[in-house]
This record gives sequence, structure tokens and C-alpha cells, in this order.
Amino acid sequence: MNPAPRFPRLLAAALLGVFVPHPVLASPGSAIESLLAVGPEGAGNEAASGAWKELVDSGPASLPAILEASGKASPVAANWLRLAAAALVERAKTTKTPIPLDSLEAALSQPTLPGSQRVLAFDLLQLADPARAKAVEPSLADDPVQELRRGAVQRLIETAKTLEGDSAKTAYLKALQSARDEDQTQAVAEALEKLGSPVDLQKHFGFLTRWHVVGPFENSERRGFETVFPPEEKIDLSAAYPGKAGEIRWQPFSSQDPRGKVDLNKPLGLLKEATAYATTLFHSETERPAELRLGCKNAWKVWLNGKLLFSRDEYHRGQQMDQYKLPCTLRKGANTLLIKCCQNEQKETWTVEWEFQLRVCDSAGTAILSTQN
Repeated sequence: MNPAPRFPRLLAAALLGVFVPHPVLASPGSAIESLLAVGPEGAGNEAASGAWKELVDSGPASLPAILEASGKASPVAANWLRLAAAALVERAKTTKTPIPLDSLEAALSQPTLPGSQRVLAFDLLQLADPARAKAVEPSLADDPVQELRRGAVQRLIETAKTLEGDSAKTAYLKALQSARDEDQTQAVAEALEKLGSPVDLQKHFGFLTRWHVVGPFENSERRGFETVFPPEEKIDLSAAYPGKAGEIRWQPFSSQDPRGKVDLNKPLGLLKEATAYATTLFHSETERPAELRLGCKNAWKVWLNGKLLFSRDEYHRGQQMDQYKLPCTLRKGANTLLIKCCQNEQKETWTVEWEFQLRVCDSAGTAILSTQN
């Protein structure tokens, strides 16, 4: 998390005229309701503008109510509330009015509160008292909200950089335990590699690397995306199918890529206008909520236990880890995953990639590992 609060620069402009007297609200409730009613495309903006000024004038005692409202606000309304809270804190600092820092810290200490509410609490604490925020941040290293966790992990990494030998290794391993973001994990992995402790990134992130793949099926004129090929009706690893250029069968494929990329060009060849499928079993110890996180620059569909979770019919728009987050429920025991991946007709060198990466994790990005390999 950056040392500077994340509020937009336009806050300074919003604070112009901050000393113009306004009647202080007895209760911020009506102003907050007006801000919560703001909708897309400017709906409710006129009423919200007046309510925003009233809320800023209501004083620091309104912060707990603003925090609570932010946890149930739409993205547009949340932005109004965030800017009002920031302006309110800045005014309180200027006028040396006491700010309820204990309330902000209390919100941070309750992981069951909405993540947006707790992120705002930290940002306001950082704005009001940077030293206190700095003291609190290390306690967030294992927070379920990734935005809060990140700053704490960065502090662990910075501490590890100042150490040597086994002390550095211990510190980096502690940071690795909490790291979920790709860039931070990569930095820690590189440091541990130099210290003689290589990191299994596939396991750390929970990438699925052992699959059975079959293809190519047809995708001329991009029709393959909507065409229901046999694997969508029934997964039979012993079956043979009529493919794009003859009979095709399922074949095992294991990815050696540190980030679990399944490169379909390797088992199937460099092909265009082609459709392929990949399937695997994931064994869960219990029934539980989870997220399937996919990275893919081709057109794709994902099924879990025969249910289509999501799909996207576009090509070569870029790929990154955790590009798509698909909430799901794993059942106890074996769960069947099926991926459909289509390659289009484009010939440019940057369209050669025909691959995906998929991992299983919780909402914080913590890997969930299959109980069977």
C-alpha cells in the first residue's frame, strides 16, 4: 500500500472554501441517504452535491456513519462518500478538531465487515494519522481483503531486504506466506532463489497443471465458440471424435510453466481456426465457496461439474494472471472442470498464443489445493 492516501487529487479542489460557514447537521443521516441514492449517468447528482457539503460540515462524529454507509453503497455513491469523508478529515486536521481514530481502527479489526468499508477506514486513518496507520498495518498481513493485505506484505518485504543469511530467508518466507499479488510473490521468490530456497509458484498460487486435452475441432468463421462439440455433452477420456482433420482423442498434458500456463500449441500443434478442450478433476476436502481464476487471450468457456460458469467470445485482447474471477462452490470430493479454448484465423505473430492458466483459490487469492494429485 502506498504511503500516500489513495484519494483523488481533486480533493484539494473540493476543499476550497472549506471555511465558509454552514449550519452543522444534528444528524448526518439525511445527507448520507442522498448520497446513497446517487445513480449512474448523473442521476441524483444535484441533490448529492448539497448533501455532500452538508456531510463535510457535520464534523468528525459523522465518520462512523459514513463508514457504515460505504459498506452498502454502489460504486458511484461510495465515491461520493469517500470524498466527503476525506474532506471532513482534512478540515478536522486544519481546525484541530478531534477525529474518532478509535472508530476507524475498530472497523479495521473486524474482518467480517464489508471490504470497501474497511479499506476506507484504513485510508482515513492514514490520512488522519499516518504514524498510527503505519503501526496498525503489520496486523493486516493475513487480512481477507487483498487491498489491505498488500501494504502489510510490502512492509515485510522491505524488512527482509535489510537482513542477511538465515534471518533474511526467515523474513522472506514470512512475507511469502502472506503474499498473494503476482508482483510481490515474484519479488519474494527471486530473493529466496538467491538464498537457496526456490519457491514452487504453481503450488503457491494453486494453478492446475495436469490436464487431458483434445482437439482440434473446427472454428472456421469463428463458429466453434457456439458449436456444441461432444466433450460439452459428455466427458469420456476413452472416446474418439471426428476432428478438424481426422479422428482425435484425449491426451494427457502437464504444464511445466511456473504460472501454470497450458499451451495448447504443444500437444496439438500451431493451428488456426481451431477449438480445443481441456479437462481435469479437482478434489475438495469439503463443500466450500471458491474462485476459479482464469487468464486467457482466446475465446473461452469454463464449466464446473457440468455447469457453465462463464464465457467470453473475444480474441487476443491480452492475458494476465487472475484476468477473470469466477465465484463457484466446490462440492466435497471430485469436481470436474472443462475448459473450451478457441483459436481464430489471425496470422500475425502476436496471435500465435493458444493457451490458458487456471487456478483455484479463495476470495483473498489464497490457493486451494486439490487433495489428490
